[in-house]
Amino acid sequence: MLKSLAFSLCASVALAIPVSASAQIKIAYIDPLSGAFASIGDFGLKSFIAIADDINAKGGVLGGQKLEIVPMDNKASPEESLTLLKKVTDSGIRYIVQGQGSGAAGALINAIDKWNDRNPDKTVLFLNYASNDPDLTNSKCSFWYYSFDAHNLMKVEALTNYMATDKSIKKVFIIGQDYAHGQQMAKAVVASLPKKRPDIEIVGNELHPFGKVKDFAPYVAKIKASGADTVITGNWGNDLSLLLRASKESGLKTKFFTYFAAVRGTPTALGEMPEDTVYQISEWHRNIQPNKLEKFADDYAKRFPGLEFSYVRINTTIQMLAQAMEKAKSADPLKVSTAMEGMEFDAGNGKVVMRKDDHQLIQPLVLSAYSKKNGTTVKYDTEGTGYGFRTVAMIPPKDTEVPTTCAMKRM
Repeated sequence: MLKSLAFSLCASVALAIPVSASAQIKIAYIDPLSGAFASIGDFGLKSFIAIADDINAKGGVLGGQKLEIVPMDNKASPEESLTLLKKVTDSGIRYIVQGQGSGAAGALINAIDKWNDRNPDKTVLFLNYASNDPDLTNSKCSFWYYSFDAHNLMKVEALTNYMATDKSIKKVFIIGQDYAHGQQMAKAVVASLPKKRPDIEIVGNELHPFGKVKDFAPYVAKIKASGADTVITGNWGNDLSLLLRASKESGLKTKFFTYFAAVRGTPTALGEMPEDTVYQISEWHRNIQPNKLEKFADDYAKRFPGLEFSYVRINTTIQMLAQAMEKAKSADPLKVSTAMEGMEFDAGNGKVVMRKDDHQLIQPLVLSAYSKKNGTTVKYDTEGTGYGFRTVAMIPPKDTEVPTTCAMKRM
């Protein structure tokens, strides 16, 4: 058994993180642990381990069974993700978590649906914590798939509602990664923003290769030449860090509205920035008030030096999974999925609900701005920069919810 689980593990991660011999419910973590997005994948892995360990320390699930996170490196590739899925099913693992890349998520949904149809006694449940393509809970929705992050239409709805109130915004440039997530974000902004602020001009709409651009100076030059006062981007990982760094080095004076500015490495790339330059739409940030996760974040930083907790949705994913197992009185994915539908949960960022129609989590969001640490609204800085995130607007769940076209086949 141990030999069969040793496949595709990142050696450095496996050596650094002890695996509990008493673990009984295994959850495969399929995300990049090598290549351009390895640091983000490693960050996600450690976050899953932290919340699983927290649940295990409180007694685990189903009368003492432990949760074990099994890391698998998909190299940010949909094809590699499918290879790993076969290893998951060969090993008898029944749960998968993944988030970095909507392309990988889409491939996994399709393959898991086919596997479960052929193997009703060995079904697999897929929990996604970060993919933002709305098709995943619309045209590709599945009984065996759950989304714990707000998708592009939801985030764009919240962002454009706020932007409509900012009369200083006149010209907007959209830039994103050239795959499902970036394409969907751009499409959503183009459809939504003119309805709310017809006077705003969209002066650029650019897609760039995913994970391959080393120098964003040419893209920054296009932004500058367009006369944009505001940039909207769904970029993440190095693609966001390098874009913001190039913008700073060029002296570009625009606002940036982002999804992932607080995620590992990006604050370091920002360093010192003028106030109210970089914004982030997310479900939580370190300086949010009230902060129910302050101790968890403190403990996380002590356990993983150099890392800072930010993915509340990872906590929500595992906590709701555990609650669904308790409700179902079983770890069988069919019973657990049925139990999770429509579930309400008191998460670290407030009351959330797993919408039954499409398995999309409906949750509050927050718009925050990268700001200098001041001991009050910015109590904590990030990555030693002297800057952290300050709440600009709290967005209730009802203001993020959008209709779904999902026509789910239930078991």
